[in-house]
Amino acid sequence: MKLKSTLFILLIIPNLAGIAYGHTVDSVGEYRVEIGWMNEPVVSGETNAIEFYVSPLEPELDFEDQVFKNGITDLKKTIKIKLIYKDESITLPLSPDHNIPGKYYAFINPTVSGFYQANILGTINDTPISLSMHPPKVEERAYIEFPEPSDLTLTQIIDGHTVLIGDIHDLKESVDSLQELKQQMDVGYIGIGVGMAGIAIAVTALVKSKKN
Repeated sequence: MKLKSTLFILLIIPNLAGIAYGHTVDSVGEYRVEIGWMNEPVVSGETNAIEFYVSPLEPELDFEDQVFKNGITDLKKTIKIKLIYKDESITLPLSPDHNIPGKYYAFINPTVSGFYQANILGTINDTPISLSMHPPKVEERAYIEFPEPSDLTLTQIIDGHTVLIGDIHDLKESVDSLQELKQQMDVGYIGIGVGMAGIAIAVTALVKSKKN
């Protein structure tokens, strides 16, 4: 029993670590820079923003003790963020936070889950900056959807097509059987019945495919 409990804990720890969120901090020249997502956890398909903080480094403190303080203003025109995902990139302008000097936003709707790279480009006052930083991972939107994802998954599409193919096969067999019955009975009104039955079965198959 203890062994099973230990294995269970070991299995869930990596998953818990995967949903830890936070900001990334670095420095350039005499400045402390920090980025992170405005809304966390960040998920694909939702409008969000890269938060960008700039403040002076305090000489008397070690880097790990530095905090955002006395933010640097008026960087809207001198700094841009180039957001990169694999082979694609987009350059985002900064919008200042009107309540917190030195805090800026670069608004974006990340459409794909995964890790993005943010290149900070421009100048902080007279200090040039060309810095690559990595905000936390963008999670798949289904991660927070309930009771089920709103978009069809590939598996759902395949399952729906499989059901439709099965319905078409059943329709063909039913029509063949009715045609054989018509030939045996040689009654004219059976032909009308065959057509109506075929239409009814086709409608049923179409409704099932749409539901799936």
